[in-house]
Amino acid sequence: MATLMTERKRSALTRGRLPKYTPYVIALSAVVIAAALMSLIGFHVFGWAVLSAVLFVIGNVTAAGVVEGRRKATDKFATSLVYGAFLVALLPLISVIWTVLVNGVPGLLTPGFLSTSMNGVTGAVDNASVKDGTPVVGGVYHALMGSVMITLWATLISVPVGLLTAIYLVEYSAGNTFSKVITFLVDVMTGIPSIVAGLFAAAFFAMILGPGTKTGFVAAVALSVLMIPVVVRSSEEMLKIVPNELREAAYALGVRKWRTILKVVIPTAISGIASGVTLAIARVIGETAPLLVTAGFATTINMNVFSGWMASLPTFIYTQIMTPTSPSNADPSTQRAWAAALLLIILVMLLNLGARLVARLFAPKTGR
Repeated sequence: MATLMTERKRSALTRGRLPKYTPYVIALSAVVIAAALMSLIGFHVFGWAVLSAVLFVIGNVTAAGVVEGRRKATDKFATSLVYGAFLVALLPLISVIWTVLVNGVPGLLTPGFLSTSMNGVTGAVDNASVKDGTPVVGGVYHALMGSVMITLWATLISVPVGLLTAIYLVEYSAGNTFSKVITFLVDVMTGIPSIVAGLFAAAFFAMILGPGTKTGFVAAVALSVLMIPVVVRSSEEMLKIVPNELREAAYALGVRKWRTILKVVIPTAISGIASGVTLAIARVIGETAPLLVTAGFATTINMNVFSGWMASLPTFIYTQIMTPTSPSNADPSTQRAWAAALLLIILVMLLNLGARLVARLFAPKTGR
């Protein structure tokens, strides 16, 4: 009797509901039907995936409408749209990463690619490597060091300016007219094209040092124009979320304002500030246009940012694609470009992971 009552209660609770395995059955059926239809008109992976998704949504919504009612069908349709939008947004990213991996890994694993420069590499060398089937000669060391040096100097310029500006806006301005002007200008700088920053730096140093001045430091100034708004905005938001009670407690103990900011406010917000700085670096390390007009491109190693043209990863990729070392055999240059692109993506991913790690390490300790 007890078993019969349990079965009746269970059937009453599950009546009008689809089994949990229903979506999997519908998905499998959609994949099979889509494959059959695509085979009739010419099979294509992308078309098969899209048709499978459409058939799955139709089948899932129809089954829910028949068994569970209109409300559940509407809910499943909206859920399908959300998941579909997520997949559509994710597909380009996956496609880019997969393409760069497939084309870039062979070049990145070439012996000497990370430890040599393009000094002495000519079209004859590339022609010989293609003809003999030997590994491609020439590496990206000079461009990698150039990107590191330029980005380092851009960071040294941007972080103090951006952090001090954010401190003024949050701690000293009290919403006056000057702070509103600064905020407006920061918002404008956030949206300027990168080539404009490069032209500004090139024109500025042309007036001081003469026309045609191209050095790593000029490129660093151009990148700092792009970094400063990011640092200001991220630091400002982090300083705003510091509780006022901490400031008031320090003032009550007689601590001066500048010391309160230095010893209380900044240490509390250092996690978010460091993350914002790291993301700002990741934002500019791949810029190409400002570097073309400020640092030029070189084939040799130059560690002096104040003298001579300096290579970087973005300009290295650009020159290898647009002006191959051997116009008659562009494959070696293309391989170097793909490998440099993969290296650049790895650097950006490491910077983003570093931002998360820094945020976790410097986060204020909670609990007793």
